[in-house]
Amino acid sequence: MKRHSVRSNIIKMLIVFMCAITIVFAWLFYREKQDETRRIKDDEYGQYIVELNEVKQLYDSGSTDADEKLDAVMNELREQKIDTGKSGLRNIVIMYIVVLCVVIVLFLYIYVCVLRPFDELEDYASHLAAGDMDTELKYRRVNMFGSFTWAFDHMRTEIVHARRREQEAIENNKTVIATLSHDIKTPIASIRGYAEALVMNMDATQERRERYASVIMKKCDEVTSITNDMFIHSLHDLDRLVVKSDKVEIKPLLEQILSDIGLGMDIVVNGDITEAVLEHSDSGRVVQVIENILSNASKYARDTEISIVTECISPEKLPRNVHVSGADMVYRLSIKDHGTGIPDKDMPFIYEKFYRGENSGDEPGAGLGLFIVHYLMDRMGGDVELVNHADGLEAVLYFAARKVC
Repeated sequence: MKRHSVRSNIIKMLIVFMCAITIVFAWLFYREKQDETRRIKDDEYGQYIVELNEVKQLYDSGSTDADEKLDAVMNELREQKIDTGKSGLRNIVIMYIVVLCVVIVLFLYIYVCVLRPFDELEDYASHLAAGDMDTELKYRRVNMFGSFTWAFDHMRTEIVHARRREQEAIENNKTVIATLSHDIKTPIASIRGYAEALVMNMDATQERRERYASVIMKKCDEVTSITNDMFIHSLHDLDRLVVKSDKVEIKPLLEQILSDIGLGMDIVVNGDITEAVLEHSDSGRVVQVIENILSNASKYARDTEISIVTECISPEKLPRNVHVSGADMVYRLSIKDHGTGIPDKDMPFIYEKFYRGENSGDEPGAGLGLFIVHYLMDRMGGDVELVNHADGLEAVLYFAARKVC
C-alpha cells in the first residue's frame, strides 16, 4: 500500500510539474505570437497607406482603375489575415504535440529507470527481511540504481557467508565441547579409581601408594591441560591472550621443563643445552609451547625416544619458510620423535584450529595444540617448523635471542 502511495505521489508531482511547464511555454508562445503579429502589422501598415492614397488619387481623378485597385488592396488584407491565422494555429498544434511527446517520454524514462527499479529493490528488501537469502537481485546498468543494486546484492552474499560461517562456528563449538567433555572423563575416572584404592587401602606397600599418587597427579595435569584448551577455545578473540615481551634465560627454564615433564617420557638431550637469552618472549608462554610439543611427541610416538637439540644460529641460516622478527641471533630448539610423522597431505593444515590429521586415530584431543603453538610463537616474534624425516617427526622452535658468552 505504501509503495503504491509513493508511486502515485511521484506521478502526481510529475503531472503538476509538466502542466506548469506547458502553461509557461504556452504563455511564452502566445506572447511571441502577439509580438510577431504586431511586427507584421507595423511592417505592412505603411504599404497599405501608400496603396490607399493611390486609390484616393484615382478616385479624385475620375479614373476607372480606382475600383480595381481598391479590390486588390482588400484581397491582400484578407489573404494576409487568413495566412497569419493559419500559421498561428499550426504552430500551436505542433507545440502541443511536442510537449505531449516530451511528457510521455519523460514519464516512461522515470518509470523504467526510477520507479520500476525502486519497486524491485523494495520487493527484494522484503524478501531479505523475511529471511529469503537465496533470491538474487539482477544487476541492470541501464538504470540509475545499477551500482546500488550490485552493492545491495553483494550485501546479501556477505550475509549468507556470515551466516554460514556462524553456523560452522556453532558446529565447531559443539564438536570441540563434545570432544573435550569426552576427553576429560577418562582422567577423572582414573583419578577416582586410584583415589578409591588409596582410601580403601587396597595395597599397603609404600611403593604402590606412591605410584597411585603419581598417577593421580599425572591425571590431574591432563585435566588441567584439557581445561586450558577449553579456556582458550572459549576466547573468540585470541588477542585477549596476554603475551609479555621480556627477556628469558632459556637454559634454566628448559631444564625445569624437562625435570617436571620428563617423568614417563624417554627424553634425551643431545649435547649441552645452549645458553641464550630469548628476546621479546614470555616465560609462561615458552613453557606452554614446549610442553605442547613434548606432549604431542609423547602422544603420537609412544614408547619412542624424544631427542632435543639446542643451538644458536644466525638469521641467514633460517629456512626460507621461517621468519623471526628483530633478531640478531636465533635460538633453535629441535624436538624430534621416532614415530610415524604427519601425512604429507595434512601438512598444509596442521596449524589450523580444530584440525586433526589422519594419524590422530583414537587419541584424545581437540586439534588446538599446534594451533596454539603457532599462534604464541608468532606473538613472540618467532616461528615453528615441522619436518617429516624417515625415522620420525622433528618440531623446530625458532626464537629471537641473544647468545650468552
